[in-house]
Amino acid sequence: MTRTLHLNAFLMNTGHHEASWRLPESDPYAHVDLRHHVELARIAERGTFDSLFLADGPQLWSNLAQRPAGALEPLTLLTALATATEHIGLIATASTSYNSPYNLARTFASLDIISGGRAGWNIVTTAGAEAARNFGLDAEPAHAVRYARAAEFLDVARKLWDSWEDDAIVADKAAGVWGDDSKIHPPRHQGTYFSVAGALNVPRTPQGHPLLVQAGSSEDGKAFAARHAEAVFTAQQTLAGAQDFYADLKSRTRRAGRDPEHIKVLPGIVPVLGSTEAKARAAEQLLEDHIVYEHGVDRLERLLQLPPGTLVLDERLPADLPPESAVEGAKSRYTLVVELARRERLTVRELIARLGGGRGHLTFAGTPEQVADQIETWFTQGAADGFNIMPAVLPSGLDAFVEHVVPLLRARGLFRREYGPRQTLRERYGLPRPANQYLTPAPALV
Repeated sequence: MTRTLHLNAFLMNTGHHEASWRLPESDPYAHVDLRHHVELARIAERGTFDSLFLADGPQLWSNLAQRPAGALEPLTLLTALATATEHIGLIATASTSYNSPYNLARTFASLDIISGGRAGWNIVTTAGAEAARNFGLDAEPAHAVRYARAAEFLDVARKLWDSWEDDAIVADKAAGVWGDDSKIHPPRHQGTYFSVAGALNVPRTPQGHPLLVQAGSSEDGKAFAARHAEAVFTAQQTLAGAQDFYADLKSRTRRAGRDPEHIKVLPGIVPVLGSTEAKARAAEQLLEDHIVYEHGVDRLERLLQLPPGTLVLDERLPADLPPESAVEGAKSRYTLVVELARRERLTVRELIARLGGGRGHLTFAGTPEQVADQIETWFTQGAADGFNIMPAVLPSGLDAFVEHVVPLLRARGLFRREYGPRQTLRERYGLPRPANQYLTPAPALV
């Protein structure tokens, strides 16, 4: 079977570059404008993307001076986008640390029903003390604890999604029987973190379960992904590093007893396009010229868990940074940033410029042909099953990618030309509909 490239549009207010909001074309209020998001969703659907994705966190990101802060709640927004689109998948981020399984399982089931089977859940454990303090905690739970809770959370959610059999609704008007109570299976879950008794109050959905996405690349994150994830968003800076991650995750998935083809690895890429390489570099430089480096220093010190005032713009990172094992926050992103700075001998100023576009994701400025070449190389050389497209500026960057890169990928036989018959998001990712766990035949008696 011929492999098909998967493309996901990662949408972020005026674009992924932190200075995108300062460009004349940008609307500083776009992050709370439904019309802006509808336009982006329709552009991505015009490009026959598999899905679109919204990041989220239960805290106010950054400071208000830096860039548009705050965001519409993603499941609410995606429900609106479901009515404005027909085919594209709708993936929302939601935390297992600061939600309850019953309410979240119900919300995703509702989105899947409303969208006709297009819902996806980016499962995050949420790092950072700021979020913890919003929920009555003095500090974030330990990294391993967050992942243990996430595993139980997902187990409960699956039980809830399966708590209705597909044919539980009888709708027999003549007999006066609407549903069959024998086809309802309350989870009656008692665990370390959760106690959930009753069945979900939403029927089983078109997909059975939403597409399960995960974005952690730490050891705990990769172990969780191998057991549960069906798509993985990852930040990789080099082809070799991406190949190592890809091979490792596929191997872990096989050892976990799963088909490695049932987990799709999607590195992030921030494409900055120009009709010539010089024009693309000029567009990238324009964005860098609008960076306020003091904001970048503050953000970098918080990522590296350094006291304020530690970093000096025109010097390199301190030599005595703590190892990843000592970090309780975003472990994999911490390591990626430190290794990037060390490998390329970057000053703090240069590092901030490199991170300004994608916060550690690969940024690539070039012509449409060069971007298509990069995507094709990673896809065919064992580094990716597709890409998380992260335009530096929105909507223009997404529109340019759809108009100029997607046709090249189609011409090379890597990407679909049209959606074809209506599919669920799982079907588009080549994934089976999960069997209901309560209907699994009991093992035969010996």
